[in-house]
Amino acid sequence: MKLCNTCAIVTGGASGLGFATAKILLSYGAKVLICDIKRSPYVDELTGDVIFSETDVTSEESVKRAIEKAEQNFGRINCVINCAGIETTQNLISVSEDKSHDLRLFERVMHVNVIGTFNVIRLTALSMAKNNPEEDGERGVIVNIASITAFEGSVGQSAYASSKAAVVGMTLPVARELAQHGIRCVTIAPGAFRTQMTSSVPNEVMSRLLSKIPFPHRMGEPEEFVDLVKTVVENRMLNGTTIRIDAALRLA
Repeated sequence: MKLCNTCAIVTGGASGLGFATAKILLSYGAKVLICDIKRSPYVDELTGDVIFSETDVTSEESVKRAIEKAEQNFGRINCVINCAGIETTQNLISVSEDKSHDLRLFERVMHVNVIGTFNVIRLTALSMAKNNPEEDGERGVIVNIASITAFEGSVGQSAYASSKAAVVGMTLPVARELAQHGIRCVTIAPGAFRTQMTSSVPNEVMSRLLSKIPFPHRMGEPEEFVDLVKTVVENRMLNGTTIRIDAALRLA
């Protein structure tokens, strides 16, 4: 589908790559509902056909309200981009402190990143399945955002890497099941990208990260990430797969 015909929900759209995605979708003429746990000042900068919904992706009722808001304002939903997620770092064990990974933290990461993503998928898919079919019988597209940590998580990323691996793992079965309804599902696994949050990363930490990126030897720009989102939305042959966008970065 063309972006100008897109009525999209972007979760986690109030900051980071979610915000960049919403902003660029709007520039192409898409209608966008931003879902996030809290409105940010960045949202007020947006222009175009955009609305905000305070949404907890782990709550069935909260996501249903967001879907109803999108349907009331746009008439339908035919694109969902799941950017909502949390990232944590904690070692599995600390012998010196005689403690192990906080189980509640692990549960929270899985709850937001896995259950939250699945919750949005299952509820929006039901809405999109009712759309009138377009070319090739397409009714909608779901784009999930994982991470390259799904494939090679680093020390301290057991929870986060597991959650993103789960998002990668659900991609193909979701695509296969929703194929009969004309709905695609694709996951993007980004590497290191510049966002509002990375501006606060200490120079020493940033230098170590940049030293691991082969080429281009820099962080990705949000526009480059959204270019891939655009390709996924518009190319109907992309389905049931996970695409890395990482400048050949491999975490160790």
